[in-house]
Amino acid sequence: MHRMLTGERPTGPLHIGHLFGSVENRVRLQREGVETLLVVADYQVITDRDDTGDIAANVREVVLDYLAAGIDPAAATIFTHSAVPALHQLMLPFLSLVSVAELDRNPTVKAERAASGRAMSGLLLTYPVHQAADILFCHADVVPVGRDQQPHLELTRTIARRFNQRYGDTFVEPVGLLSDAPVVLGTDGRKMSKSRGNGIELRATADETVRLVRSARTDSDRHLTYDPVGRPEVANLLLLASLCTGEGPEQIAERLDGSGALKALVGDALVAHLAPLRARRRELAAEPGLVASLVAEGNARANELADATLRDVRARMGMDYASI
Repeated sequence: MHRMLTGERPTGPLHIGHLFGSVENRVRLQREGVETLLVVADYQVITDRDDTGDIAANVREVVLDYLAAGIDPAAATIFTHSAVPALHQLMLPFLSLVSVAELDRNPTVKAERAASGRAMSGLLLTYPVHQAADILFCHADVVPVGRDQQPHLELTRTIARRFNQRYGDTFVEPVGLLSDAPVVLGTDGRKMSKSRGNGIELRATADETVRLVRSARTDSDRHLTYDPVGRPEVANLLLLASLCTGEGPEQIAERLDGSGALKALVGDALVAHLAPLRARRRELAAEPGLVASLVAEGNARANELADATLRDVRARMGMDYASI
C-alpha cells in the first residue's frame, strides 16, 4: 500500500483553489486505497510572519474543510506539526546532510522570501529540510506536489539518499505525484491565496460566493474566448464553470455573451457545486468536540510513527545507548 503525506499551513480556512487544485485529488487517492496523512503545519505559520493569528481557530477551520470535502476521518491521519516532537528532532541529522548553498538557492524559498517582503528567517531557510522531515518521518512514498514544490521534494529525495549512503538503508526516496489540477486565480487576477485575501472560501455563503464572483477581474472584450495565456482572468472563470458543470470551457465561451453572463453562470455553478460540501460542513461544525477528538487521534498516530523512525535513526547513527 502506498502512503501519502501532504497538508497546509493553518493561516485561514481553505478556498476553492485548494479544493480544485489539491483536496479533491487527495480524496480520490484516499478512496483508491492510498494511506493518507495530512499535516496541519502550524509551526510553518511563523516562517514568514511574526503573528500566528488565531491559530487554534484556523486549525479547526482547515480540518472542517478537509472533512466536508470528503476526507475520511476513519482512514486519514490528520495531525498538527507542533504536537509531534520526534518529527522535528529528525531535522538535526537531516540538516547535517545539506549545505547552506543548497538551501539558499532553492527557488521556492527565494519566491517565498520575496513575497514576504522581509528578511529571511532561519526557519524559512531550512523550510525544505523541515518538509523533508514531514515526509520521511512517516516513510511516505507518494507526495502530491505542484510544479513549484518540486525543488522541495527533490531535496527530500537527496536527504533520504545521503542518509542511506552514510548510515544504511533507512528511507525510501518519495515520488512526486504531479497533478493536472488547475491553478485557480483569485478575484484580483493573481493566484488564489489565503494571504492575499482574494479567494472564495469553502465555508462562504451562497450570497458571498456570488458577490465575490461578480467582483472578479475580467477584460473589456465582450466576445468570450478560452485563452489562458492571452486572457487569463476570463479563462479562469470559464475553467471554474467547466469544473463545476463538466462542460468544456470552449463550449461555455461559445454560448455566452459577455463577462456579465459568464459571472452569473460561474456564481450559480459554484453555489450548486459547493452546496453539498457546505451543508456537510455545517453539520460537522455543530458536533461539539469532533475536531479536537480527530486531531488528538491523529497526533497520537503521528507520534507513534515519528518515535519509531527516530529510534531507528538513532540506532543507525550509533546513538542507541541502551547496552553501554
